[in-house]
Amino acid sequence: MRLNGKVAIITGASRGIGEATAKKFALEGAKLALVDLKKEDLAHTLKMIRDLGGESIAIEADVTDRQNVEKIMEETVAQYGHIDIVVNNAGITNDAKLVKMTEQQWDSVINVNLKGVFNVAQEAAKVMIEQKSGVILNASSVVGLYGNFGQTNYAAAKWGVNGMTKSWAKELGRYGIRVNAIAPGFISTPMVDKMPEKVKEMMKSKSVLNCMGEPEDIANGYAFLASDEARYITGTILSIDGGTVI
Repeated sequence: MRLNGKVAIITGASRGIGEATAKKFALEGAKLALVDLKKEDLAHTLKMIRDLGGESIAIEADVTDRQNVEKIMEETVAQYGHIDIVVNNAGITNDAKLVKMTEQQWDSVINVNLKGVFNVAQEAAKVMIEQKSGVILNASSVVGLYGNFGQTNYAAAKWGVNGMTKSWAKELGRYGIRVNAIAPGFISTPMVDKMPEKVKEMMKSKSVLNCMGEPEDIANGYAFLASDEARYITGTILSIDGGTVI
């Protein structure tokens, strides 16, 4: 098991990519701290992990709130003694064209997808610097590399995540901490599954493989980057997109 004995925090762990990553990490032997806005939303993921024989706790927290983020670190260290991996997965969308985007739409996405990533990474880094080891993994997007119609706020946040990832890799490498990000393409999540069939067909056509990815495809990428197999990889934005941006 590639993550045997490692302690991993996963934000946005109640569904989609976060849930799939929690399952993958548990199968690889990691002990988990699952984070989402409401504990009850984590009940399914928590049960799944425990049914697999894994060890996990659930933490109710808002990543945009600094005190909440401090609580994530405190509860994880209190339970497990250390933090080896953080997966900054929590994120939202709130789409509109530039001329119609409201200040609330802009602020909500920037707060969760950019400030939230900063908050969690900053507090985790304080623990990891003391340990002189750790892995921080951030959720980017192909939209953060190439932009997308109607997603000014989301693109801005994900471009920011890419910049922070590379900056943190340079700052934290001396402490034995690696920082990477994954840029997913179109992934079949519960949110996407509710979209009209026409939109889903368009998404499929963007991939040279003519299909959407599954949450497990991203989870596999996170598991690799979190493991010692990736010990010499840092500052990388790994695209997992089925060739969408070739």
